[in-house]
This record gives sequence, C-alpha cells and structure tokens, in this order.
Amino acid sequence: MQTSTKAKDMKPAPYTFNPEILREYDIRGQIGKNLSDADAYALGCAYGTYVRRKMGGNRICLGYDGRASSEGLQKAMTQGLMDVGIDVTRIGLGPTPMLYFAVKDRGTEAGLMITGSHNPADYNGFKMALQSGPVYGDAVQEIGKLAAVGDFESGTGSVTDVDIQDQYVDRLMRDTKLVAGKEIKIAWDCGNGAAGEIVRRLTKKLPGTHILMFDEIDGTFPNHHPDPTVDANLVDLIKVVKEQKCDLGLAFDGDADRVGAVDEKGEVLRCDNLITIYARDVLKRHPGATIIGDVKCSQVMYDEIEKMGGKPLMWKTGHSLIKAKMYELKAPLAGELSGHIFFGDGWYGFDDGIYCSVRLIDAVIESGGTVSALTENLPHIVNTPEIRFEVDEATKFASVAKVVASVKAQAASDTSITVNDIDGARVKTPDGWWLLRASNTQNVLVTRAEAQDEEGLERLKTMVKNEVAKIGYDVVFEQSNH
Repeated sequence: MQTSTKAKDMKPAPYTFNPEILREYDIRGQIGKNLSDADAYALGCAYGTYVRRKMGGNRICLGYDGRASSEGLQKAMTQGLMDVGIDVTRIGLGPTPMLYFAVKDRGTEAGLMITGSHNPADYNGFKMALQSGPVYGDAVQEIGKLAAVGDFESGTGSVTDVDIQDQYVDRLMRDTKLVAGKEIKIAWDCGNGAAGEIVRRLTKKLPGTHILMFDEIDGTFPNHHPDPTVDANLVDLIKVVKEQKCDLGLAFDGDADRVGAVDEKGEVLRCDNLITIYARDVLKRHPGATIIGDVKCSQVMYDEIEKMGGKPLMWKTGHSLIKAKMYELKAPLAGELSGHIFFGDGWYGFDDGIYCSVRLIDAVIESGGTVSALTENLPHIVNTPEIRFEVDEATKFASVAKVVASVKAQAASDTSITVNDIDGARVKTPDGWWLLRASNTQNVLVTRAEAQDEEGLERLKTMVKNEVAKIGYDVVFEQSNH
C-alpha cells in the first residue's frame, strides 16, 4: 500500500547547525539540547540540495527508528526534502539496513535514516547514504555549509509511503542455505531496538526454534542498552542461551546495523572472529580476494585470512571509512571490531546485523557442528577490552601524533618494533601489538592490546601506559579477555 501527497513550493531560510552534531560519520545530537525538528527540516533542505547536485536526481528514501522523537523528526525532514524538490519515499519504522536496502532495491539516488543508533534514548540523529556510497567526513561539513548560507535548490517534491518490510525479509532469505528440517535453536536479543518487527517476520520463515527477546520496539530501551559490543549488555542473552540450551545467541544495536553473537556455551564471539568465520565461506567463491578489517581487529584474523589465501587489508576505524574502502577495492567482505560487517558477496556492501545473522546461521548449519567449533582451532591469544579515556578535544589528534613520533623513534633503533600509523599508532612487538588512536566522534583516545600470553600482555600494557604518560594522561586497563 502506498499514499502520495504534494508539497507547497516555498523558499527555505538559512540555518546554522550546532557544530557538535556534525560528526565524522553522521549527524547526531541530544533532543532539546542541540537537536530539534528545526534541524531535521534544515537538513532535509540541505541534503536534498546536495543529492540533486551530486547525483543529478531527486529521489530519496527515508526511514526512522523507534525513539520517541523520530516520528516528529521524520515529519520535519519530509517537509524540508520536498521544499527543495525531492520526491520522498518513506519506508516507515525499521532498522537502518532496511533503509539501505530500499535505496538499492528501488534505485533511488540517496537515503536518509533517522536514528540515534546505540546512543541513550534522548539522543537522535541522521545517517546519510548515496546510491554510490556513504556520506561522511567533508561531505557532512559541506551539507552544513549549504544550510548556513541557505544555498538551496528550489522545487516542489512529493511524498509516498511504502511498506517494504516483507520485501526486505524475503531478500534476507533469498540466498540462505537454510532448509526445513535443519534443527537449530537460536535466541535473538533485539534490545527493544528497530530490529524487532523484522526479526519477528524473519524467524517465522526460518527453520528451527527461535526465542525472541525484547523484540517490542521501545525507544526508552527499558531492558538494557542496545550495544552488543559491550559484554554487560549481553548478560540476558547469555542467560537464555545457557538455560534454554540454545545453539546460538544473536544481538543487535539500536538500529541493527551492528551484530553481536554468543556461542552455545554462552561465550561472546568477538566480531573479528565473526569476520574470520565469514571469510572462510567468502574466499571459496572469491579466491585471493581482499578482506578488510579495522586497526582494532585481532592479528589472528589477519593471519587467518592470509592462510586461507585471501589478502588481508588493515584500514582506518569507522564504518563509513571501511565501507568506502570496500567500494573502492570491490572487496567481498569487510568489517570492524565494533560489529559493523559488510558483505559484498551475496549482498549490497552495506552493514546489516540481521543479514550477518543469517550468514552466521548458514555457517553453523553447513559445518554440521557447534558455534564454538568454528573458532576452536584459532590460535589462543589474550587481549584487553577496548579502553577509552577522555582527553582535550582540541589536542586529541596532536597527542596521538606525538605518540606516533615517539614509537617510530623507538622502532628506528629496535628492528623488533614496527609501527602502522594508518589510524593512530598500531605498534607490533615480539609480544603482540597495541593500539592508540583518537576517536572521530568523541573527546576520547582509544587503546587496546593483544598478546600470546599474560606476561606479554603486561609488557604491552606497560608500554602503552608509558607512552600515554608522555602526553600527560593516565590509562587504566580492565581485566583481559581470553
């Protein structure tokens, strides 16, 4: 079913966004503080103008998540888009990857998703995508400048409401190897995020037994915070997997473009391990292909991809940066530790936690064994969680540059040390490696270390602490992961 209406022809006024909300990968802020319906309207005008000039067309798909502020933002956004001559296809409430799917499937020039992702309930924001790839970095600033000077296109657009949920689910199912009669028991933790309705529809079509948790879409997130990369948010899922003797547990962030997983023992599967599992399957069809990971991923993942005949490529952290590199190299698989995983093999190259779930279920059933067996032959390592500590926003990149210079000086006199500075400092020693980089979205530095044993890990942590002390900060490491 679809409905359509026309907009009035009017000239929007210039508008200046709070610079805090113009982020590296999207536009995101706090409702009532620095984000409002007025921002949504202005962004509709500016982004619509950007798309018309960049893509030479005027069709944009628009979706929104389950937050209380999202529908109001959608209404204002729709008006802004139409007031600069955009024909808007509204797909309604759902996950971000469903919006990306709509753009690809319907062939529109661009898409806009209203979502606060995994941020607290009073946050919201906008993720932007073109048919040709992500919108991020300088493009976000360019869109902000268009609004500030009121340099908008003119025209009269339209709005059409379309329900594509079943279409999206059918596409998720189309290439799966799952067949009726295959016994598998799965717990799905939707975290009260935007994945809920899609997971309900999907699991009705999948074979096996499915336990749905927190699948009611509720933007207040009453059960736990929707970020599956934080172990504390997986406690409920782990409990259900163990008590119900499930084969697998799956979890999503607030807009379901990221995935988390636990095995039948209730052990968390890190996303670099998931990428390794996926690479085994992908490289069968794409021998010698490039597989991309971010600087936070385990060395084990890169080594295993190489052993399988693939070409591992380490790239900068950031889902838009990884996605853009994937498009550039036409890589069949890419991902980062945060749970953004991208399939070019069999999919469209965008990050989709629900599609990643289907591919993981496929891998488990095809192996004929358990989920834990998929990683049992990987080398044993120990590592720290991702540690984030606050720093001065104005000097965070300069601080990391000082660390890069310091470790490069050490590497010049010690050939056992190597430094990769593609995104901060990733320092490799005989013990393993450690990373220090600046967040693109917050006033924090991020560090992580990985070694073959606890003694080596302690030496790496000491090295990190010493380097961080040189730039005037202190870092406290939590208990290591095994």
